[in-house]
Amino acid sequence: MIDIHCHILPEVDDGPASWDLSVEMCRIAADDGITHIVATPHANHRYAYDRPYLLGVVEQLRAKVGPAPEFSLGCDFHLSYENLERVLDRPQDYMIGDTNYLLIELSNYSIPAQLGDCFRHLGDHGLRPILTHPERNPILQRTPQRVLEYAELGCLIQVTASSLTGFWGERPETVARWLLDRSAVHILATDAHDARRRVPILSAARNAAARIVGAEYAAALVEANPGAVVKGQPIPFCPRPVTG
Repeated sequence: MIDIHCHILPEVDDGPASWDLSVEMCRIAADDGITHIVATPHANHRYAYDRPYLLGVVEQLRAKVGPAPEFSLGCDFHLSYENLERVLDRPQDYMIGDTNYLLIELSNYSIPAQLGDCFRHLGDHGLRPILTHPERNPILQRTPQRVLEYAELGCLIQVTASSLTGFWGERPETVARWLLDRSAVHILATDAHDARRRVPILSAARNAAARIVGAEYAAALVEANPGAVVKGQPIPFCPRPVTG
């Protein structure tokens, strides 16, 4: 399995506070069958995103854990006007590895009415947005049909694995299942931050998804689709969202 959204790097954001915790998270992920982790530190007003420095941190982590799991660098990109200007100016600083895929996190307090236009704008510049954890966004929880509209525009949808297993509560789980039922989820990722509560485990969510949409779709969410993302390829399993 491949995890494209994980706060695995120590001492760079609100993820692990030490190298020991980061290494422990890697062990948990490997034991769960995760073979590739995209390290995704926050890029927002609170945490400055320094790509060259973070690439060095990834190399240090690789040296500590050995050949498994493998690592790429991306970011948890908070969508704001300032950040949008930065990514359009220097997209290579924010993408997953050397690909054109960009993880995008929305504010919990406001979502621009013209967000669809923003996704189109990114696409016009050759970037492929991946919307992270919409099921946990309080605004989108009330209007989940908007997520279907974003998927129709070509935005990929990434749901947090632990939402499907109830960690975040009833409402996020309900919305995650609603999106799955409508073929509007493309990737499951851990969004892990530590080794105790928000852990890097995908298998439980894959199994939960299989009970909702079947084993083939569930496997694509943690294997084929995220595997294509880290290679910079089109995802192979991309059903049309059911909007009716």
